[in-house]
Amino acid sequence: MNDDFQQISLVGFMKHNGGLEFRIISESDFQFRAKVQDIHLNPGGITHGGFIMSLLDSGMGTAAHRALGANARAATISFDVKFISASRTGDLLLGTAKVLRKTRSLVFMQGEIRCGEQLLATAEGIWKVL
Repeated sequence: MNDDFQQISLVGFMKHNGGLEFRIISESDFQFRAKVQDIHLNPGGITHGGFIMSLLDSGMGTAAHRALGANARAATISFDVKFISASRTGDLLLGTAKVLRKTRSLVFMQGEIRCGEQLLATAEGIWKVL
């Protein structure tokens, strides 16, 4: 895997979640990743669903911003996540974000997170251009 990810989200909420690395694949395809830490676990010892959702929202939101252009801003207005499998401390989570459609006021996206070959979660969302 080419390792040209850039560290982002070192401020605000994602800073407290451990940050996020991001890269552009094409004008409609993006990847993001994060490593699971002990602070990301639920009482059952697996990665907390809230962390998975935050990672998807931040990665897909960053993709929406990048797809819109330099100074564009967008906010999540709809977000649906399906949990499929679990991960643990030390796992590297790789997410993908795909822009399905862009209008002047909305960005429709699809995403997923994997740990190796294992699918952990899928998501669909809509971002409002601000």
